Amino acid sequence: MNQDINFDQILDKYRSDPYEYVEIITPHTGKIRFHVENGTEVKAPSGTWRQNPGTLLYTINRERNPKKIHSTTTGVIADVRGDLEGHFVEAGEKILTIRHPLKKREIIEAILQKVLYLFPAPENAKYFFSMEVQSRIDKNGERDVFVEPGDEIIIMSLMKRDTPILYSGEPGIIHSVYFQPGVSVKQGTPLLGVCAPEKLPLVKEIINHVKAEWA
Repeated sequence: MNQDINFDQILDKYRSDPYEYVEIITPHTGKIRFHVENGTEVKAPSGTWRQNPGTLLYTINRERNPKKIHSTTTGVIADVRGDLEGHFVEAGEKILTIRHPLKKREIIEAILQKVLYLFPAPENAKYFFSMEVQSRIDKNGERDVFVEPGDEIIIMSLMKRDTPILYSGEPGIIHSVYFQPGVSVKQGTPLLGVCAPEKLPLVKEIINHVKAEWA
């Protein structure tokens, strides 16, 4: 990893464009009916368990089986494909974009993902910490948990089967957790950000630098 991270260059990017652009893709074929337009402000799911869905974006109807698609983030709608309204679309079609304003915490995490070792989800599945790791987190917090290759740290829940997942990255502490227990994660999405001991000073410098910049 790059120990000589160029803060000015990275921060300039976020100063000039502090947004994440979330592309919304159709999950399957069907007829589209939009419920938002360009400029509409949308909300993410809310509630303790995120039980309240986000803003309704569109409905896709396949074989008389309409499916409502809600926003998973906050932001403003852009690039709505109005030409597709009422038409049949293929799976994987980009139909709109959500311009999500990044918070300080999100900017820190985005930069840290260039420094930490990211342990990815091996499958589309739900994930939980192993009982031993969860116990250590409950006792001392995740950043006191040191992991090494071969450690059984995660349980993958897929098709009603629970499978232990062995850690295979560089040794270090669990610095960032990117999944919520029991919530589906796409294959390849980072589950954890692990920090090698020698990188801790750099990580602290990044956090302090961004906090000072966005104070």
